[in-house]
Amino acid sequence: MSILQTTYPLFLNNRPAQPNTDLAVTDKFTGEVAFRVAQADAAMIDEAIAGAVKAAQPMARMASFERQAVLQHCVDRFRARADELAYALCVEAGKPIRDSEGEVSRLIDTFRIAAEEAVRMTGEVQPLDISARARGYQGMWKRVPIGPCSFISPFNFPLNLAAHKIAPALAVGCPFVMKPASRTPLGALIIGDVLAETNLPPGAFSILPASRDGADLFTTDDRLKLLSFTGSPDVGWDLKARAGKKKVTLELGGNAAVVIDHDADLEDAVTRVIFGAFYQSGQSCIGVQRILIHADIYDRVRAMLVEHTSALVCGDPKERDTFVGPMISEGEATRLEQWIAEAVATGARLLCGGERRGAMLTPTLLEDVDPAAQLNVDEAFGPVAFLQRFSSIDEAFDIVNDSRFGLQAGIFTRDLFKALDAWDRLDVGGVVINDVPSYRVDNMPYGGVKDSGLGREGVRFAMEDMTEIRNLVIRRN
Repeated sequence: MSILQTTYPLFLNNRPAQPNTDLAVTDKFTGEVAFRVAQADAAMIDEAIAGAVKAAQPMARMASFERQAVLQHCVDRFRARADELAYALCVEAGKPIRDSEGEVSRLIDTFRIAAEEAVRMTGEVQPLDISARARGYQGMWKRVPIGPCSFISPFNFPLNLAAHKIAPALAVGCPFVMKPASRTPLGALIIGDVLAETNLPPGAFSILPASRDGADLFTTDDRLKLLSFTGSPDVGWDLKARAGKKKVTLELGGNAAVVIDHDADLEDAVTRVIFGAFYQSGQSCIGVQRILIHADIYDRVRAMLVEHTSALVCGDPKERDTFVGPMISEGEATRLEQWIAEAVATGARLLCGGERRGAMLTPTLLEDVDPAAQLNVDEAFGPVAFLQRFSSIDEAFDIVNDSRFGLQAGIFTRDLFKALDAWDRLDVGGVVINDVPSYRVDNMPYGGVKDSGLGREGVRFAMEDMTEIRNLVIRRN
C-alpha cells in the first residue's frame, strides 16, 4: 500500500492552494521526510477568517437536507479513500496500520452520525403563562449556528479528532478555520480535499497548517465566535486566557486510572488494560496510566500484566503484527525515559520495559511510584503505566480522585452497587464499567473536568456548543 502524492496543498476558503512546501512531514518510524505540505502565514489566516465571516449567513441558510448531503458525501468518499487515509496516518503518526484502519472507520462513523444529527437540531415550545401577568403569551426556542469557528486539532488522532470538530460544524451550519497539528496534518488536508468536492458556500472552510508562532489569529481574532482546542493542558488553558470574548471548549489531558476489584474477570481485565495502556504507544489522553489493583489479587494480576506487556510486538507500524510503534518524536520518547528514571530513583520498581531506541520506547510497567513523581502527577502520554495496591473500594475511589485531571476512569467489578457508587463519586467526565477509561464511542458525550477541559465532544453535544438558543415570544391577546 502506498500513496503516490507526496506534496499536499492547504485549503483556503474551500480551495486548494500551494504557496509553498515549507512544512516537512516525517515518517515517524524512519525519521525521513515523507511528505511536504503548504504552510499558511498570518495573511492567509486573516483571509480565511474573513471568508468564514462572509460564509456565516449562507451556511446558516442551508437547509438541513443540504447539510446532510455534504456530510453523506464525505462518508462515501472516505470509504472510497480508506486505504489512502490509513496509510497516510500510519506514516505521519507512526500509528500501527491496523489501528490506523480503525481510526479511518471512526472518521466515517463520526461523519455518519453528524449526517443523521443534521436533521435533528430541534427546539421546544414553552408555555409562558406561569402567572397571571403572562396570560396569553406563548414561547418557543430554537438553536442557531454560533458563527465562524476556530479549530485546533492534535497529532495523536489526526483524523477522528479533526472530524469531531468539522462534522458537527457542518451539521449545524458553522463555517470554520482549522489548524491541524504540524506533525500530522495530512488527515485534515485529505478531509479538506473531500469537502472541496461539495457545493458549500465560499469561505465555509479553511484548513491551514501553520507554525505555532504564526497562528495567534486562530485564538485572538474577535471575528471568530468559538475556539475548540484539543491538546495539552498548559497550551489549552493559555489559549483560553487569550481568547477574548469567544466561547471556548477544551479537550485536554489526563492521567487516567483503572480499578481492578477482587471480583473482576481477571483475564478479561488484563487484556483490556494492556490495550488501554499501550494502544498507539500510549499517546492518548485517556490511555491507562494508573492501574489500581485490589490487594487480594495484586500479585496474580501483576504477574499477568508483566507477562502480557513483555509479549507485545514493537516495531515498524506498517507491519500488521506490530502493536506498539514509535512515539511522535525522539524528544517525547526521551522525556518519558527521563520520567521513568526519576520514578526509579525515588523508589519505584521497574517491572518491564523502559528501553528506548530513537522514538521507540518499549512498553513499560512500574510499581511503588512516589506520589510526587512526575509519572504520577502529570500526563505520561506514552507507553508507560504503573501499578498500585488498594484495600477497599473507598480507598480506590480516593486515589482516582487524587489528581488534577478528570477525564475518564474505568472500573472492573461485578458489584452493581460499586459501579453506581463510582458513577456518583468519581470526579471525572466519564466512568466506564468493566472496561478501560480508553474506551470511547463517537456519539457519546466525551470530555473532562478539572484540568482535563471544558465542554463535551460527541457529535450531538458538540453541536450544542456550536449553536446558541434563540427565543421567540408571541403575545396572543
